[in-house]
Amino acid sequence: MKYFLGFILLVLINCNSKDELMQKPNVILIMADDIGFECLSINGSTSYKTPVLDSLALNGINFTNAISQPLCTPSRVKIMTGKYNFRNYEHFTYLNSNQKTFGNLFKENGYKTAIVGKWQLNGIKIKAVEKKISQDNKRPYEFGFDEYSLWQLTKTKDLGERFANPLIEQNGKFLTRNENAYGPDIVSDYAIDFIKRNKENPFFIYYPMLLVHDPFVPTPDSPEWQSLETRSEKNNKYFVDMVAYMDKIIGKIVDELETQGIAENTLLLFVGDNGTHPRIISQTENGSIRGGKGNTISHGVNVPMVASWPSIIKKSKSYSGLVNFNDFYATFSDILNVENSGDGESLMQILKNKETLKREIVNIYYDPMWGNSRYRNVFSQTERYKLYQNGEFFDMDKDVLETNPLNDVDLSESVQIIKDKLVSELEFFPQLPQKNQQ
Repeated sequence: MKYFLGFILLVLINCNSKDELMQKPNVILIMADDIGFECLSINGSTSYKTPVLDSLALNGINFTNAISQPLCTPSRVKIMTGKYNFRNYEHFTYLNSNQKTFGNLFKENGYKTAIVGKWQLNGIKIKAVEKKISQDNKRPYEFGFDEYSLWQLTKTKDLGERFANPLIEQNGKFLTRNENAYGPDIVSDYAIDFIKRNKENPFFIYYPMLLVHDPFVPTPDSPEWQSLETRSEKNNKYFVDMVAYMDKIIGKIVDELETQGIAENTLLLFVGDNGTHPRIISQTENGSIRGGKGNTISHGVNVPMVASWPSIIKKSKSYSGLVNFNDFYATFSDILNVENSGDGESLMQILKNKETLKREIVNIYYDPMWGNSRYRNVFSQTERYKLYQNGEFFDMDKDVLETNPLNDVDLSESVQIIKDKLVSELEFFPQLPQKNQQ
């Protein structure tokens, strides 16, 4: 009898565990490539139309002070691991295999996981990275992803671009090249299929988008796509089409969630990885803005961020508190009810619309380890003021391009208090090395 009761108890425990797992939300993190805050129409853009993202923001939360790293790999390493760059960023286009990502985090906690889009983390052209690592097409699995459909995993872009006739690696194999195929469609279609196959399980999709990075070329919705001669024509004018197509793809994912009846219990996050390319000048309600990618000014690090979670976010709002890229890992740890091993803070209280103090300060450690960039900086900032490790202090409201550092003798008592807080924050970070690592 006691064995029978023990069996029943074990069954009940397993059922409860399964029920608890099923109640966990699906999570989709979409990160666009090279798009600044100014490129969403809900953020005041008059150059582009982003109706899907606008709708998500109007029914969810529009974050107006999400701060990224100024360049792609530093942002990707930080968001995936939840750690400041000085802890684990070693080379441009590389993430060390000894790191734990949010892919591992979700997989360890019973989720089905997938990554689609842009990889660029095998250090393909880095001399210090062993060839067996750079050519290892199993590394996405090691970082916690059950499945993948990726561009630039083991092959460089000179062998195949991301847009027309793309070179995509999918679960260990290269897809057959097709001159009529469009990379963003291939990887997003894979995400759609993954949703269909896993609608009965909690799942996590990380979608670092191929759009809207250069080269600026036609999309399948551009008239020029119809001709092979103009399909890969490079021109800044196509950036408008690329932003529209990015928004369209997000709409495709949202529609699929609704079709499968799982939209309510899905947290969908959209964010940019860094500012817009400097060749792009966007018109906004507040004037023109040149993209600041690579630069540590606001136009290089203030990125769009939107959260949609219908079952949790009951009241839409715009949130002006500061968000750091290591907060995503912390938020996911909170959702999974596990300890946060990163450096960020959970956003769950904000997502749940509970009264909480807005973060006053965010810190950035940025050494691109790429080329000879002169924008290597460590800084601490509030919504308005920014202090660099070299002592330069700016009022971003009055000097958005950061051309006129403030003098201590001119500071009011209240502003001096703010600066003193920022000085204290910067003491946490090591000094930048004297020379860039190559």
